Amino acid sequence: MRGYFGIGVEGISKPMNLGNLMRSAHAFGASFAFTVDAYYKVREAKSDTSKSPDHLPYFAWDSIADMTLPKGCSLVGVELLDEAVDLPSFRHPTRAAYVLGPERGSLTPELIERCEHVVKIPTSFCINVAIAGAVIMYDRVKMLGRFPAPPVAPGGPLDPLPAHQAGVPVIRRKDEQKD
Repeated sequence: MRGYFGIGVEGISKPMNLGNLMRSAHAFGASFAFTVDAYYKVREAKSDTSKSPDHLPYFAWDSIADMTLPKGCSLVGVELLDEAVDLPSFRHPTRAAYVLGPERGSLTPELIERCEHVVKIPTSFCINVAIAGAVIMYDRVKMLGRFPAPPVAPGGPLDPLPAHQAGVPVIRRKDEQKD
């Protein structure tokens, strides 16, 4: 899968939720995890049995102003808002950082303003932050990964993926390249 992604939470207060989110981030191949304005005891996460901080960078930003994402990385807010795009209809950016709201709360208007995109998981009400993060990461992997199309009939046979074929080399002049 091309590109990269990170995932994080604004204002999280429960160490178990962050631990579960970071474990899922590690499992789904995230490039980094982060928190913004997290409750100070969140780092005591004991539910991260994969020990994700040993495998992916973790950034703990004190405020939105402190957030420094890589150049070209799109910030995608995940929030249950009427104007948000339903996740099944969203095309994930190649380079993205997904940010979820805290337990018992929402993303702040300042953070939503900073987001390039805002998506929502089409549920009747908010779900656990760690589960929401896993749903987002699963959708990204499903959309951007190389998987065969689902069968037409339930349980039907899968068509195998054709072998990858590289085309002829494409040489671009420096003045034609984009960031």
